[in-house]
Amino acid sequence: MAIKDTLIEIRERNGLTQAEMAERLFVTRQAVSRWECGDTQPGIDALKLIATTFNVPIEKLLDMPLQAVCQSCGMPLADASLLGTEADGSPSEHHCKWCYANGAYLGECTMEDMVEICVENMAGPEAPFTEEEARAYMESLLPTLERWKGAAAD
Repeated sequence: MAIKDTLIEIRERNGLTQAEMAERLFVTRQAVSRWECGDTQPGIDALKLIATTFNVPIEKLLDMPLQAVCQSCGMPLADASLLGTEADGSPSEHHCKWCYANGAYLGECTMEDMVEICVENMAGPEAPFTEEEARAYMESLLPTLERWKGAAAD
């Protein structure tokens, strides 16, 4: 689904007019209209705000396939060897081995701490992301994950 269609779906599901959605996103009604017509697309900051305001995975906004990801750090769980474990020793369907073992999260951290941990692993001279891009992505993704839903970044 294209970004324009996703934005219309989000707005209608929330029972908002274009003007009301624009007010929530601190943009003009005309900006929302242009996004929905496909004339323009929201920038990264607007996408981040849309994802967090309406609790929508950034992947959905970017029309990326939704895949199983760790519900703590967002790491794709493409391989069974990456899975954490439940209390009974069975593989966790929702968490990676770096975040979750024996049915519990490994170590206490805030959402902001997790952003920093992830940015360190995603950005760098040989990485495909700049630090700014990695931070923007993680700040929009984490609030949509099970561990962080409803939590405010510290």
